[in-house]
Amino acid sequence: MKRIWNNITKENSVFVLLLGLCPALAVTTTFEKSYVMGLCVLCVLLGSNIIISLIRKIVPELVKIPVFILIIGTFVTLVEIVLKNELPELYGVLNIYLPLITVNCIIFGRALEVASKENVGVSILDAIGTGLGFTFALMILGFTRELLGNNSITIMSSEGIAKLTGSSLALKNIFPNFIPINMMIKPAGAFLTLALLLALINFIRIRRKKHVAH
Repeated sequence: MKRIWNNITKENSVFVLLLGLCPALAVTTTFEKSYVMGLCVLCVLLGSNIIISLIRKIVPELVKIPVFILIIGTFVTLVEIVLKNELPELYGVLNIYLPLITVNCIIFGRALEVASKENVGVSILDAIGTGLGFTFALMILGFTRELLGNNSITIMSSEGIAKLTGSSLALKNIFPNFIPINMMIKPAGAFLTLALLLALINFIRIRRKKHVAH
């Protein structure tokens, strides 16, 4: 549990290590798209970590990287097939960012640093912690951008997750007198939101360190 918590907080891939920023900035225009992308990465990370850990002792060092990419790409393809069949509209929105999971530095990095060196149990815990950390980061970004940009929070849209659950859920006009800042759901808004959240997180971290020191 300590490894999971550490990967979510102290070693968060987005807010601390600044990895995987391409999907983190591109798909977080709504809360729904954010957590769906995060869960896709979590599934790929978990599956690839397990397989890589199981075969780590029989894969020659010379072909290790190609084999790892092949394994990761296989799980990405499976995720794409499921999304395309079950949630075609959401698949169309995420589109190019799904195949890019194959070369996501978060997944490949954990494969090299953890799964290729540790047993299956440790690899699973690492995948869960890293995946959840990435998912939570995207959810925070998506929540903030959609709230400020549209004054709404889309949890299950009729074109997305609602097709699985049978019901949609979207909170609209959350603050009646609030005028949405449309820029927040634009590319520039993604960078601005990330910068503001990083500033807030670092401020809290510094304050906490000072408090502990005293």
